[in-house]
Amino acid sequence: MRPTRTALLNILVPIKRTVDYAVKIRVNSSQTAVETNGVKHSMNPFDEIAVEEAVRLRERLKDQVKSIKVVTIGSSKASDVLRTALAMGADTGIHVETDLNLPEPNIQPLLVAKALAALLKDKASDTDLVIMGKQAIDDDMSQTGGMLAGLMNWPIANFASKVDLKDKSAEVTREIDGGLEKIKLNLPAVVTTDLRLNEPRYATLPNIMKAKKKKIEKYTLKDLGIDQDKEVRLEILKVTEPPKRKGGAKVESVDEMVEKLKAAGVL
Repeated sequence: MRPTRTALLNILVPIKRTVDYAVKIRVNSSQTAVETNGVKHSMNPFDEIAVEEAVRLRERLKDQVKSIKVVTIGSSKASDVLRTALAMGADTGIHVETDLNLPEPNIQPLLVAKALAALLKDKASDTDLVIMGKQAIDDDMSQTGGMLAGLMNWPIANFASKVDLKDKSAEVTREIDGGLEKIKLNLPAVVTTDLRLNEPRYATLPNIMKAKKKKIEKYTLKDLGIDQDKEVRLEILKVTEPPKRKGGAKVESVDEMVEKLKAAGVL
């Protein structure tokens, strides 16, 4: 009797272009958002971890992972992060270009989740596993993964610190308050990555050159049946910088420190 062949899995990794984590953020003059003009952008660090994990899964389970596809939703400039992901080891990319009149703050979690769900139901219908960052460092909403799982009626494991694939299931160790939790999910499923899952690799020059020849499919939100004007659910009223910290004060004795703490309402 011939052994049953392990099913080949297709992985989709959504990524986002954000202001680089090393940039010192400044609020724009109109206080509607952070300043992005002339500011370095790169792939969201949590998404970079997701790409790395997808590549590692294939390296570890060569007979199990068939393809890795990355997708980004944003302006034409977002193609840069797609090329970075392709240089890290992804096979192909999808770029859902948004209208030039749709500013980055209006590319909100529900809009992104609906766009990803539309792709999964049509353009990427062979997907078995979605691995994505748990949050983006620009808005810190941490909502897209859960919304996508809800729209697809798929199981989800948030804040993953370890991922193992076994045929048509995934075993995920996730970080919770006070410890770790290990769960098993039937595929297809959504997994969101935490910082301790891995350390992303640097793309080598040969791989960067190869990435330029890899295929990137392009769609618009309209192609996916999404009216972007109706999907802007949140309005940012004002963005301000945090108040500047005041310098500390020296005290001469413990009694003086206690008195000051009582006056400040700490004790």
